Amino acid sequence: MTSDLAVDVRGLRKSFGDLTVLDGVDLAVPTGTVTALLGPNGAGKTTVVGILSTLLRLDAGTARVAGYDVVTQGAAVRASIGVTGQVSAVDDLLNGRENLQLMASLHHLGRRAGRERTDALLAQFGLTDAAGKPVSTWSGGMRRKLDLAMTLVGTPSVVFLDEPTTGLDPRSRRTLWDEVRALVAAGTTILLTTQYLEEADRLADRIAVLDGGRIVAGGTPADLKAAHGTGSLDDVFLRLTEPTTDTDTTTKEVAS
Repeated sequence: MTSDLAVDVRGLRKSFGDLTVLDGVDLAVPTGTVTALLGPNGAGKTTVVGILSTLLRLDAGTARVAGYDVVTQGAAVRASIGVTGQVSAVDDLLNGRENLQLMASLHHLGRRAGRERTDALLAQFGLTDAAGKPVSTWSGGMRRKLDLAMTLVGTPSVVFLDEPTTGLDPRSRRTLWDEVRALVAAGTTILLTTQYLEEADRLADRIAVLDGGRIVAGGTPADLKAAHGTGSLDDVFLRLTEPTTDTDTTTKEVAS
């Protein structure tokens, strides 16, 4: 892996039965940046995250995360990453503090270190006042912040956020954006999948568009908009992922 890349994916392939989901995906995520992975529903974004987090096994190609091979060095990859999925992984039967302390135990932090890490994360995400209340009584935005806090208990160097703001109101979404920016400012690398193009435009240093099992475009938000002669990332996305016919001679432009 190139030393300045936190994620280095080359020729990634994955099929489920007769369905080919990933067909030669190349993806490079520089250390200390946010890369947004965009694509239509069913494009394979979550499959990419599953492979990079060692939850799914690739069929072909190579993938390295934080310098480690996802196939041969899976334990080292898992020790280096945090994952926030589309569905919050919080336990409704526990309160906020108990959720974080449970995660601290899973990371084998000592009792004192676990308490300190829990207190620090509750304060960081503005959850201290609600920490003793059952999570079942929390709002969606608070639950999502707790989910991200739990992801950070082990101080990962690379974090995968799989549609982290789906279902959140605009205020909660912007609060979570601020937390993501703070993580990157502190040196964390983020790979973000999202259906919100404004989110990608606001947060991402680089964008990769996944369609038809391949990355069909990549670059900064400004580069992609300039390449397609528009000021709207929505327009770029629609042009790149618009279904084509056999008689359509239009090719999808790939920005380097």
